[in-house]
Amino acid sequence: MYDERLIVALDVSDPVAAENMLQSFGSVKPFVKVGMQLYYAAGPDWVRKLKSRGHQVFLDLKLHDIPRTVYLAAQNLGRLNVDLLTVHIAGGVEMLQAAVAGVGSVQTEVTTKIVGITQLTSTDRQILNEQIGIPGTVAQCVIHYARLGREAGLDGVVCSGWEAADIKQRFGRDFLAVTPGIRLPVDESGDQKRVMTPEQAIREGADYLVVGRPITRAKRPADAYDQLCSLLP
Repeated sequence: MYDERLIVALDVSDPVAAENMLQSFGSVKPFVKVGMQLYYAAGPDWVRKLKSRGHQVFLDLKLHDIPRTVYLAAQNLGRLNVDLLTVHIAGGVEMLQAAVAGVGSVQTEVTTKIVGITQLTSTDRQILNEQIGIPGTVAQCVIHYARLGREAGLDGVVCSGWEAADIKQRFGRDFLAVTPGIRLPVDESGDQKRVMTPEQAIREGADYLVVGRPITRAKRPADAYDQLCSLLP
């Protein structure tokens, strides 16, 4: 079974573990997320290998730096032909525009879509207010950041399922909602605070579901993936 809306988060520490995980899927080539943990160990050549084997790739590096640095980083990452790339909206509109320009400056086989991190799904109101220093609710902050992302030309945002419907209503169906923090009712939430089931997230408007531990820590990851695919409306 395959559903491109379901992204498998390869949150492992080395490419060997990731390869073993992917081999268990047989001929199925799931959409995969490569985050900082794996990218720093495996590097860009391994991402190219994933693409050559037919995987769609969500490169989740959360770029956040001065605009010039982000421009050059996005330019290099755009050459990898990844399908999705993340930036931190907290870096401001100029930085976001630099990321868009960097990806747009290279000719590639795939049009890389840039999605902005609003607030991590491990962030609750106490963390937002008392530690990050942003007043108001998490939902209010997410909508404010999504507005900045839309203004800067991003293709969408990363948000929890709890904000997806509001984002779609405010910014249009074409503005992507990429949703981590997906859990089945029997799963532990772990360090995630704002979680939602796959069915709920899709009904709320999520375009992509990013699922890590419910798949990667299952005894049979491919079976867990199939089960999640079967639950999607």
